[in-house]
Amino acid sequence: MTEMTMTEMTTTEMTTTEANTSEANTSEAATPETTTATTLAALARFNTAFDAQDIDAIMEAMTPDCVFEDTSPPNGTCHTGAGAVRAAWTTLFTASPDGVFTTEETIIADDRAVVRWRYDWGNGHVRGIDVFTIRGGLVAEKLAYVKG
Repeated sequence: MTEMTMTEMTTTEMTTTEANTSEANTSEAATPETTTATTLAALARFNTAFDAQDIDAIMEAMTPDCVFEDTSPPNGTCHTGAGAVRAAWTTLFTASPDGVFTTEETIIADDRAVVRWRYDWGNGHVRGIDVFTIRGGLVAEKLAYVKG
């Protein structure tokens, strides 16, 4: 398997026959294909900012009421709202400025995505997944889980 940065995603698309509820309420209902494209574009924008450790750009790619659940034991810490999520990213990037996330696979299902990744820092690494919810073309929720 070839290593990729978060922005160099491989994608497995899984669409359903129902359109995203929030987009279905607009004048033209979204199709699964347009919802999937919106989700993929939102992830690409988020991941480009994340790879650059650009906290302002990361927050611009997230909703004001965003939620991030980190991987701290035993159940992760839930950061709710832009201020709390911004603080979590600042802590992560300050603690490990040379850390690198590598995307192994991305699976899209309408307004949801699962990203399988590897995170390398110093002399260590960990593998995990993120479960994303996209709303209005922005990341609304990022729930992170790690192996082991």
